[in-house]
This record gives sequence, structure tokens and C-alpha cells, in this order.
Amino acid sequence: MRKVLLTVPVLAILAAGGAIAMSRSNVMFKLDPNVNRFQEQAESLILGLQQYKEFMGTFPTGSNAEITRSINGQGDKRVLILVGRKGEVSPKGEIVDPWGTPIQIFYSHDGVLIRSAGPNKVFEDSKVNSDDIFRTTN
Repeated sequence: MRKVLLTVPVLAILAAGGAIAMSRSNVMFKLDPNVNRFQEQAESLILGLQQYKEFMGTFPTGSNAEITRSINGQGDKRVLILVGRKGEVSPKGEIVDPWGTPIQIFYSHDGVLIRSAGPNKVFEDSKVNSDDIFRTTN
């Protein structure tokens, strides 16, 4: 059996090649125009939710559809927030991601987190290889 001694530069190249191979799917995922579209829509929605809170003193609550109605001026308080209306809305009145799946909205103090199920349209546990996409205020 012949032994091969790899020098540090060769090991670095192999390691870099492995990193490139492992992250190739992530790079392709980031290049998906729907991912960019989701990020833009989520950023606009976060801004709209923050403006709603500034005006009303609290974030709109309830289901996705109830939050959508609230920022569109159809809630109890009749407040129309023009920012945040870029997102698509399903026939059920829910804000959906570019793949047609209703998004999830979470609040904490002054923060907002928007979650998309991603291209596979399934919300997955973060412990597995997930394609879910998150956008937050921080």
C-alpha cells in the first residue's frame, strides 16, 4: 500500500472543495428569485407591523387572516397600513409566501419574525435540513 503525504495547501484545497460541495445547494437556494421576493415582502410586512404597533400601541393579533385584515383596515380599529401590503393574499385572506403557503408571524416585545415554509411548502423542525426561510427585525 502506497502512502500519500498531503501538504497543508493540498489539504486546504480539499477542505475548501468540500465546503463548496456542501454549500452548493445553499448557494442555489439563495439564488432562487422567490427567496429574494420573500425577503422583500417580509421586510415590507415587518415595517407595516411596526407602524401598526406605533400607531395602535400593540401589534395586531390573531391568525394570519386576522392580522391581514387588521393591517388592511378591515379590523375592529379600522387602521389602514399601506406599507406591508406587497405580499400576496390567499382566497382565505392569509398572507402567503411566493410558493403560496401561508406565512407564520411571531412577536416578541418590539421584534417581529416572519417565517416561510420555503419551496417544499412544509414547516420543518429546525433540527433537520430545512428549507424554511426566516426574516426578523434584528
